[in-house]
Amino acid sequence: MIDIADFMSKQIIFAQLEEGEKISFLNDNIVIKDKEGKIKLQSTCYRLFAVFLVGDAAITTGIIQRAKKFNFSIMLFTRSFRLYEVIDSRKDSNTLLHKLQYTYNSLDIAKYLIANKISNQIKVLKTNRNLHNDAEDVVKMRECIQGLECSENVHEIMGREGIASKIYFKRHFDNVDWIMRVPRIKPDYVNSLLDIGYTVLFAFIESILNIYGFDTYCGVLHTLFYMRKSLVCDIIEPFRPIIDKQIKKSINLGQFNKEDFNDDNGKCQLKWKCSSKYISVFLQSILEYKKDIFLYIQKYYRSFMRQKNITEYPVFEI
Repeated sequence: MIDIADFMSKQIIFAQLEEGEKISFLNDNIVIKDKEGKIKLQSTCYRLFAVFLVGDAAITTGIIQRAKKFNFSIMLFTRSFRLYEVIDSRKDSNTLLHKLQYTYNSLDIAKYLIANKISNQIKVLKTNRNLHNDAEDVVKMRECIQGLECSENVHEIMGREGIASKIYFKRHFDNVDWIMRVPRIKPDYVNSLLDIGYTVLFAFIESILNIYGFDTYCGVLHTLFYMRKSLVCDIIEPFRPIIDKQIKKSINLGQFNKEDFNDDNGKCQLKWKCSSKYISVFLQSILEYKKDIFLYIQKYYRSFMRQKNITEYPVFEI
């Protein structure tokens, strides 16, 4: 398995693809050419960790072979930034890990993931608003963390997470054109930004989970559901505030603007010509925590494999 030194030397590249463009390889380099055959992007396969491709393009069998050989992932997104396919070097041979995943029957990890998430949400609020520990919203969110201990099922855990998130989002985006958090519906540009940012983060976390051979469809918090990568939905939770924080920062700095979005039958969609800038900002914010995220998942894997007490599992602090 890849170690932290190798991981830190790896690159993630992003490409916005137009119709007629082709992805191939040349002398162990990944090459993206436009429809006229001119090289648009080129990178050595030796240093790749993941390739994020948004849009439509032709992929040769050679590049798929190189992805397997050099152990990098190819993440394919639609023009609306939905992750629809992953070509990776998954370690499916880790049968012991799979057995532990399929037989795991506890709420401990689920509770600790949500507690970690709410703690990071509080830190983001205190940074943005300079709130004190005794502020009413902070107190209510801390009560949600405390209440997790007595939660008897996943629904109660998600209920407390929902209460904390409602308080958090209302406070965090109180200076922008915002109603409430509505996943995937995209009624406004803030919800659309959250969906895009979380999707990029989701792909990054999935690519690391694949290194260790996790069955990403088997979660500990999000229950089994057809075609849902429940484990990725679980592990992403403590890291979501990275995206929340970047969105507010970019709106305040004028990097993200409501004018860059169109109304598409009631859905707020980012204009295609603006997508490259937005994805680059999100990727950069995630890569600032590149080492932290890798070490978190590495320790999570080791703790899970050794069936350690929950107190020995990793904690991510934003």
